[in-house]
Amino acid sequence: MIRKNPSGDLPLIHESAYVDNTAILCGKIIVEENVFIGPYAVIRADEVNEHGEMEPIIIGANSNIQDGVVIHSKAGGLVRIGTNTSIAHRSIVHGPCVVGENVFIGFNSVLFDCVIGNGSVVRHNSVVEHCAVPENFHIPSTTNVHSNQELNKIEQVSPQASDFSESVLKANHELVKGYKKLQNEF
Repeated sequence: MIRKNPSGDLPLIHESAYVDNTAILCGKIIVEENVFIGPYAVIRADEVNEHGEMEPIIIGANSNIQDGVVIHSKAGGLVRIGTNTSIAHRSIVHGPCVVGENVFIGFNSVLFDCVIGNGSVVRHNSVVEHCAVPENFHIPSTTNVHSNQELNKIEQVSPQASDFSESVLKANHELVKGYKKLQNEF
């Protein structure tokens, strides 16, 4: 479902993107080319700051927002998902938040008030908040990071982690093509 927010903003969705019919996109959202937005995803840009303004939620080209993902922002803060990035099933991205390019966010992870550097991997069931994750970092599954100081204990992305991220991205890019073809059958 595509709908306006109370401020009257309507999502802008590139014609090559695929948004599942069960997904909800509300408000000041920009979905770039070849994006996949899976079933039951909720992307909502509707809160304003103290001046009555809001930044958009931007989903970069060739990225995928998988089943049950929630993306929202507190007080109109910016949320930017970089190009070629995967946000896996049931994750929450709550702004303000910037997720770089070629990033993988694992199943059921939570991001809040953070920056995730290009090429980084946040594995499954992790929480990352109030920090800036440098480029090419690997945050293991079930890790909780609440400050920049805690990042000193985190090892860099292994080649195996990057390979997994790339295979997820490729699979979801093919889904965009397949689902776009199916839209003509309904």
